[in-house]
Amino acid sequence: MNPATDPGGTLVLPLIRQASRLLTPVLARLPVTANQITAASLVAGLAASALVAAGGRPASLWGGILLFVSYALDNCDGEIARLKNQATRFGERFDSFTDWAVHVAFFAGLGVGVASMRGGDVWIWLGAAAAAGATLNYAVQGTIEMRRASGRHSAPPKARVSGPRGRPVGALQWVVFAFRELARADFCFIFLAFAAFDASWILLPAAAVGAQAYWAMALIRWADEFQA
Repeated sequence: MNPATDPGGTLVLPLIRQASRLLTPVLARLPVTANQITAASLVAGLAASALVAAGGRPASLWGGILLFVSYALDNCDGEIARLKNQATRFGERFDSFTDWAVHVAFFAGLGVGVASMRGGDVWIWLGAAAAAGATLNYAVQGTIEMRRASGRHSAPPKARVSGPRGRPVGALQWVVFAFRELARADFCFIFLAFAAFDASWILLPAAAVGAQAYWAMALIRWADEFQA
């Protein structure tokens, strides 16, 4: 059995998907729209950013909990949109904007919070670098989607290769999956684990580098599609 799947072959990672699967049926019974859930995800994410900016272990832990809520709702909004037939182009763009805004605010806030506790402007610069990487990724992904929507460029079949039920195929796809889906999609759990030991500062150098790698990987995939 692959470690990322259950015995039936269904992906169990990222873990945040398991939380959204429990929460979505509850939200589906409530009179809320998919865009309202996205807005709630944005509010929770910005509140988490404000808490980590305050610095200190208690604030970081509460910030991590709110970040988890933001991530869970971010997964639920698409599921609710499909269940309630509320999928729109605006909703898709709002979701992308929320994802960008939360990560930019969170990494910037984390840099400020760590700097206030440990001293040194380097932490603020690392947070700014991570936020800049998230912004570049947002711009790159937005450009790619606009080009695809315009019909000038679309992903060829070989660029969409994946196994059954969306499982990656081959070592390279598993590396990309681990970086994109586990490290990024489950970042809220990673942050909570480090915050519990008052070691969230360790994430800043990794985020500053990883954020640049993320948008660079998007450009590489786009170039591969273009050349196919």
